[in-house]
Parts: sequence; C-alpha cells; structure tokens
Amino acid sequence: MQNVISLKTICLLFFFVTAFSFAKEEGHHEEGKDLKTEIKEYIDHHLLDSHDFSLFSYTNDAGEHKYIGFPLPVILFDNGLKVFSSSKLHHGESVAEVGGEYYKLYHGKIYKTDAEGTIHEEHHHVSNVKPLDFSITKNVFTVFLVGLLMFFIFSRMAKTYKNGQMTKGIGRFLEPIIIYVRDEIAIPNIGKKHYKRYMSYLLTIFFFIWIINLLGLTPLGVNVTNNIAVTFALALLTYLITTFSGNKNYWKHIFWMPGVPVPMKIILAPIELLGTFIKPFSLLIRLYANITAGHIVLMSIIGLMFIFKNWVGSTLSFGLAFVLSLLELLVAALQAYIFTMLSALYFGSAVEEHHDH
Repeated sequence: MQNVISLKTICLLFFFVTAFSFAKEEGHHEEGKDLKTEIKEYIDHHLLDSHDFSLFSYTNDAGEHKYIGFPLPVILFDNGLKVFSSSKLHHGESVAEVGGEYYKLYHGKIYKTDAEGTIHEEHHHVSNVKPLDFSITKNVFTVFLVGLLMFFIFSRMAKTYKNGQMTKGIGRFLEPIIIYVRDEIAIPNIGKKHYKRYMSYLLTIFFFIWIINLLGLTPLGVNVTNNIAVTFALALLTYLITTFSGNKNYWKHIFWMPGVPVPMKIILAPIELLGTFIKPFSLLIRLYANITAGHIVLMSIIGLMFIFKNWVGSTLSFGLAFVLSLLELLVAALQAYIFTMLSALYFGSAVEEHHDH
C-alpha cells in the first residue's frame, strides 16, 4: 500500500513540475507572437532532440535566456573529425569556431557558416552545407544511460541467481515481470523448443521500451521513442532476427505455399514477401505514433490552462491532463508489451515446424 502511495506521489510531483516548467516558459512572451503560437512552438521544441541536456529554461529580469542543464559532445565530420562541447553553440545563439571552420545550430541541426553565423534560406530550405553529424544528443545520451542501467540491474540479478540466493530490492519487482514475459509471451508464441534463443532480446526490448517511455513522462524532456529513427532501429532488429531465423518451412510458405494452386502461388508469393517488410514497419509506426500523439495531446491540454486563465477552464484542463498523464503510464507499458508480443509472434512463425498432410 505504501509503494502505491509513493508511486502516486511521484507521478503527481512529475506532473506539477512539468506544468511549472511550461508556465515558466510561457511567462515570457516574444514580441509579435500570441500565446497560442508560443504554446505550439514550445510543444514542437519539446518533441525535438537536442545537442545538450536542458531541463528547462527561463528569462531573467535582464531579458537573458538562462538554461538549466549540461552540454554534450558534438562530433562532426567535415574535412576531418571535429569534436567540441555543445556549450560553444549556446543553444543556437552563438557561432562555434573549431579548426578554422564555423558552425551554428539552427532548428536542431548544425550548419557550416561564416564568422557571423549567416544562414542562407531558399524557399524555406537552408542552403548551407550540413556536415555529417555523429553527436551525442540528448536521445543518444539517454539510450546509453538506460542501457547501462539495465546492464547493471540485470547483471546484479544474474549474479544473485548464480550464487543460489534470492533477489533483493528492485530484483523482486522485476522477477515476476521476467517470468511473465517468458510464460505469457515467449513460450506461447515461439514454443518451448526455441523460446530460449530469443529471451534475451525479448527481455531487452521490453524493458528498454518501457523505461524509455516512462522517462518520456518526466519533466526531463526525454522523448526517445517519439524519434522515428529509434523505433526504426528496433523494428529493423526484429526484422533481421526473424529473417535469419527463418527455417525452410518458413520460406516455403512465403514463396511456394503448399496446398495452393500454382497460379495462386505465383500471385501470392510477392504479396507474402512484401508482408515480411510490412510487419516490422507496423511495429515502428505503432510505437512512434502512440508515444508522439500522447505527448502532443498532454502538452496541448496543459497549454489550455494558460489560454483559459479562469478557474473553470484551467481546473478542467488540469484535471484532464492529470488523468491523461496516468493513462500514459498504462500506454508506456502497453506499447512495450505489444512490441515484445508481436516480435515473439514473428519469431515463432519463422521457426515453426510445419507438417504437410
């Protein structure tokens, strides 16, 4: 009971801090922009990746923008390797001089400029040269952090089991979830004969997606799974494992289905082959769209509180946003479950042993 109360308290605290950060940002109005435009820009900024880990920003009495956070390494390949701190870019407000070259951050991307930081735009497209960017952005940093966290937690659990001891602390919370993934996802969809080959991957993507989604609900501004490149990478891994795990029966049922007339086999073969690409594609779109939509809706409802500016509308918006934030906790786990379940289903179809009658 105490753990449930603590979880609710943490969720409520996260929600209040998010709303407070939103209010701090909206407290300063730029000239020529109405409140709705500022809210839209704030939401767009919240969804984007960044080259530094900024928690929130504010404007002091002198009109200066102040950022709370820390810089990250910028790694560019432009006539050689260029490595420097993102603090040189100062959130796009300064021009960074590195090795005789000048770079500026503009709308989340780094461009090559002159010493004044001139950005050339033609038909709303920047014509400046854009160097190859391998920077450690906020999303990349978060992926590394979650990976190290998972490695530390599960290696400790494995060491405890190896010594024949009971798990302690967070291990007692994770153990039933691991058993659930094994007994309710892996074995029913893959089978007892082959499921062990895929357990490490299934557990990794389940906890990775779940933890990343939960971090996205905090005021940290971490939105990894609403980056389509991340969901594409996860779906690509599922596709590659399915493809290379497929046995002869799997490929036979794709290219030359048994018990089907030859003309139909010729027609169905390309459709079945296309289906092998569509299935993982649906994984990446489902995860990306649900998380992105959830963030947009939640931030929009919070923004309504500052538009209504009365106790009726603001109170209703606050209540709806709080309920939706609790629903997002369910969505965070549900999306991890769906991605893991469908991956196991694809693996099961690849290794299934069919018997022709």
